[in-house]
Amino acid sequence: MADINWILKKFEELTPYELYAILQLRNEVFVVEQDCVYQDADNKDLLSYHLMGLKENKVVAYTRIIPPGISYTEPSIGRVVTSPKERKTGLGKELMEVSLFKIKDLFGNLPVKIGAQLYLKKFYNSLGFITTGDTYLEDNIPHIEMIKP
Repeated sequence: MADINWILKKFEELTPYELYAILQLRNEVFVVEQDCVYQDADNKDLLSYHLMGLKENKVVAYTRIIPPGISYTEPSIGRVVTSPKERKTGLGKELMEVSLFKIKDLFGNLPVKIGAQLYLKKFYNSLGFITTGDTYLEDNIPHIEMIKP
């Protein structure tokens, strides 16, 4: 995936255009594609780092990297999303690998905790995440807590 340019910024460093592109991609997938009405703006964005994967200057992949002590004791990765047009290319795996590398860079060698959509459990297992809790519903979608030790 040499054609992806990875950019990590704190919230206050995002340009209005970058923020708009991030929200547009998150809405395209989480609200429209997954048919889920939920409060995306949860105040965690303000405290987080934002990893954008750009292809031809368009945001096609994104994660929100949440510092320790906000969602969990550990740092966390959330709002993991790839453009529907870029699926089945390995971009999701690369996105998570870059996110994990950035967490190590920012916070050191700490465990990383996520709340994953249940249908992606095998995907996260392949990246070294293990299940730490029971299945729960979040916005009517089955999720599971996982940690990468």
